Amino acid sequence: MKTKYTITLLFFLQIIPFFAQNANQLFVEGNKLYKEEKYNQAIEKYLQATKTKQISPELYYNLGNAYYKTNKVAPSIYYFEKALKLKPNDKAIKINLDQAKQMTLDNIEPMPKTIWQKLAANTIQKLHYNTWAYLAVAFIFIFALLFLRYHFSNETATKRILFITSILSAVFTLLSVWFAFQTYKIEKNNKYAIVYVPETGVKNAPMLSAKKVFDLHEGTKVKVLKSKDNWKKIKIADGQTGWVVSDELKEL
Repeated sequence: MKTKYTITLLFFLQIIPFFAQNANQLFVEGNKLYKEEKYNQAIEKYLQATKTKQISPELYYNLGNAYYKTNKVAPSIYYFEKALKLKPNDKAIKINLDQAKQMTLDNIEPMPKTIWQKLAANTIQKLHYNTWAYLAVAFIFIFALLFLRYHFSNETATKRILFITSILSAVFTLLSVWFAFQTYKIEKNNKYAIVYVPETGVKNAPMLSAKKVFDLHEGTKVKVLKSKDNWKKIKIADGQTGWVVSDELKEL
């Protein structure tokens, strides 16, 4: 049994670098095609790279740009949004996303944010939950080093400084863990999707015969509240809700 597991582990260790290298190669080839203004061919290379699971904000960002160049509104916004999820503070992604949104037909006035939503957006949501987790690991490592220095130090003034800084690093560790948990919870509890068809009628019930309450067009971002059969209940930025056929959306 041990031999079997060892062989399996060695196999995966060997193919991981292959997939990483393959993804990088596809990414580079896509970039070359993009510079040559062969946008559709570049899209094919980028999409192949996404299938290797070696994803990155740069890959999604370039995909968004390539789709934008071909005037494909929904895919462009979709991949800019995917890039922004991985890199929430990137100005280039935000600028290009805003430019892509200008191609959409729906002009929806968003509801005012609550104090908590504003606070979360301006603090903990500035970083991805993985980044907060990495920071927590870094702070706990710093805490361990400082505490060891404190333990073996003989100078009173130095011990006082090391004690205070080790306590601060412990506090930052706890805060980073809490922020990571909160951002993860916010992301998992708030599912969004992009309208992926030219136009869809939003119904007041999950059935084709139901009354249409309003229309949405490609590229509009909606919040997914729940699913039923082949329908999804959605909410748009101004607070209106309704049901849309699932195939007409693409979840982020």
